[in-house]
Order: sequence, then structure tokens, then C-alpha cells
Amino acid sequence: MEERRRGGWCGRRVVASKRGSGDGNVNGNDSSSRSNISVIQKLQSREISSKPHRAFASATVSHRFRSMRLTHQYDTHDPSKPRSSLLPFLMKRTKVVELVAAKSVVFALYHSGLCAAFSRVTNERICFLNVCHDEVIRSLFYNKNNESLITVSVYASENFSSLKCRSTKIEYIQRGKPDSGFPLFQSESLKWPGFVEFDDVNGKVLTYSAQDSIYKVFDLKNYTMLYSISDRHVHEIKISPGIMLLIFNRTSGHIPLKIISIEDGTVLKAFNHLLHRNKKVDFIEQFNEKLLVKQENENLQILDVRNADLMEVSRKVFTTPSAFIFLYENQLFLTFRNQTVSVWNFRGELVTTFEDHQLWHTDCNTNNIYITIDQDLIISYCKADSHDQWMEGNVGSINVSNILTGKCVAKINATSISAKADECSSSGCNSCKQSHLTLLRSSVAEALEDITALFYDEDMNEIYTGNRHGLVHVWSN
Repeated sequence: MEERRRGGWCGRRVVASKRGSGDGNVNGNDSSSRSNISVIQKLQSREISSKPHRAFASATVSHRFRSMRLTHQYDTHDPSKPRSSLLPFLMKRTKVVELVAAKSVVFALYHSGLCAAFSRVTNERICFLNVCHDEVIRSLFYNKNNESLITVSVYASENFSSLKCRSTKIEYIQRGKPDSGFPLFQSESLKWPGFVEFDDVNGKVLTYSAQDSIYKVFDLKNYTMLYSISDRHVHEIKISPGIMLLIFNRTSGHIPLKIISIEDGTVLKAFNHLLHRNKKVDFIEQFNEKLLVKQENENLQILDVRNADLMEVSRKVFTTPSAFIFLYENQLFLTFRNQTVSVWNFRGELVTTFEDHQLWHTDCNTNNIYITIDQDLIISYCKADSHDQWMEGNVGSINVSNILTGKCVAKINATSISAKADECSSSGCNSCKQSHLTLLRSSVAEALEDITALFYDEDMNEIYTGNRHGLVHVWSN
């Protein structure tokens, strides 16, 4: 699966396979006064800032995450309630590969292809989304246009070779009726190497039928087809705000490119980009008017397609990353390489490097990071500090960092949550009894071990994580 992450570039491509906050002080002392002044200053900042929402969010970010702790655990595996109608491998305990939350429902997709919905109201499992006994769900996409969840699945009866999409209203899922959805794109043959890509920014869906080499663009609001692109020479399509880049099969000395309107497919510009002969192309990416081209052992080229201005960034400065995320709000982009994240502008300048933000996973699976809608924060599963390594096992931390400054503004780790529990116990808080502090420390460490999926619900201000044991954990205030 190839994907581009929510909050940054909000597209998701699925390819068919080959087969609170204060100290609680109410006595009017200095610390309370400082707290009140701080709140007033934040409100003033929100009102007078040129971007009030962003300024207020930035000022309060530490408060949003400071009191987060482990509050709930969900487990799909329930031996007391066997689902004999499902394929046996669907009921095996496997790791969580994707998390999505919407309307107080948390959706957890497992490596086996099983998908479960949990209620944040009752904290119970609502239902499984696998409506057929042989359905293996590959990916999830929340369509905010009509408050529905789109599942992309393959089926044993079709040798798991063809993608099938289904849209189900969240309200139906909340009622425990996942079979009330309806199929999408039934006219399309999405066998390998066919794919479906959901583009949240433009509100479009791109499908590719390899059988007849036809790309089709659909409206994400009502799933009506807008236009098709039929050209066997198209090698790849890249989506950017308002436009699509068509990359054609390369010749020996250049690669033909077209920029088209994503709304109606009108060709806006057609041109050739010169290439170094006999060197493979590491990547070609389009973002608004900027085209990024990198070949093996060559400098990064940044082409302005409006006026053909070309600048180069030394290959010693910019090495080929394993993944990109474009920040369309800030006109910046993130690169991921060797478990590190960097921020660049389109002049080829390094804008930000992150402190204390070494990613846990080497493959940079973007299901382990979340970028907020305002594109000011990145939340990731990271390597823990050296002083947090007192526990055995693969225990990491959830780090919240400012994208523009690189500063770590909040962290969820076993040490900090244990300290909060000790503080809560010493203050006589009824909800935190000394008798279960040891159990709490152990539970937190286990929840932070081998996290395989992460999602931040901005409406609920909660972080959801899933691990290799198939458990889902809720981190909340």
C-alpha cells in the first residue's frame, strides 16, 4: 500500500496485490495567578493574531497533551464469542496496522484483515466491519463529506486479487449494522496493478483499471464519475491541490509530463523534462507549481513549471528520502530518512530538524505518525530517552513536536505517566490509589511497547495506539 498522510497530503492509495490541565490550586496563591495570567495571555493571542486559531492552538498545545494518560484498552480477540462464520485466520491475534476515529467511534484494522469498531461512549466493541465470511479489509478511509467510512477489501472467493470498495454511514456502524453500506466503483476492474486512491484535499477518488489502462476520477461527495484518462503511455499520476501530474514513460533523454486540472481533466501544461541518460529516477513529485525531480547520485532539481526556472540542491545536502509529506498550508514538505524527519521549503533549504524525535520504525509507515489539520504538530511513535530504558522490552514514547520549530512540546512515556500517578496518589486523589500504582506502571509500559499504529482525534483530544498484540489503547485527559 502506498499512502500520503492526513493533515499533510491527505491522499491514500491502495494497490491490488498480485495474487485539563492546571494544578488544581484554588487558593489564590502565586501559582494560580500565573495560571490565570497565562490563560488571559493565550486568549489575547488568539484575538489579535493574524491567524488566531493557529496562534491559540500553539499556545495551548502543552496543556492539551500534558495530562494525557492511559485510560482504556480495547481487545478484539474474544475467545468467549467465536465468529465461526469468518475465515479462521481472521480471528487470530495479529498486530494493528491502521487506526481511524470519527464520531466517537474508533476503527481498528488488523494485519489479518479483520476490522473492529469500538465505541468511545460505552467503551465496548460495537461490531466487526467484515460483513462477508471471506472478506479481508485492506484499508480504511473516513469520508468527512458524508460522514461515512470507506473500506477497501479483497475476498477469498476472488483469490484476494481484486479490490472492492464499500461506503457505510457512521451512524449505521454506531447501531451495529455494518452491512447497511453500499458498494462503490462496481464498474471498475481493480486487479493488480490497479489501485484506488482517495484524495481528501481535492475531494476526489482516482481509480486505475490495469485491464484497459484507464484512469478515472470520481467526486468524493457523491461518487459520480467526472472524467477518464485513457493513455497506455501514462506511467504514473501524482495528485496535488487543484491539479494532477501525468508522468509518461521516459525516453532515453527526457520524460514527458502533463499537468491537468483535477476538476475536469483539462490540460494546463505539457512539457518534457531533461534527464541524465542511463540513471534511474529516484522520484518525481509535483506540488502546486513546483516539480521536484531526483535521479540516482544527482542533485535535486526544483523546477517552477510556470516560468521554467530551475534550481538545484546538492546531493550532499539533499539525499533521497524514503517518503514525503507535503504541507500545503505552510508551503513546506517533510522528508523521512533513517528514522529522522526534516522540514524543507521549495527553495531547497532545510527549515527544521527535530529534537528528540527519532522515529521507532525504520520503514516510515505513516500509520505511525499523525500531522494535525493546522499542520503545526507531528505526533509520532519514537525511540524512548536513554533514562527510560530501565524497562525490558521494546518500549518507546509518543512524541509531540512543533513542525516549524522542531521543539518537542509534549511526550507520553512510562516515566512521565508514572510520575503523574505518584503525584496524583500523594495529593490524595481518589481515582489513583497507591495499591494499583505498580500495575499502572506496568500497564503503561506494555501499552508503549511495539506500537504499530497511531491516530490522534483532534475533536476528542485523544490519542489512540495499537500494538503488535492486537490491543488498542486510549490516551486521554
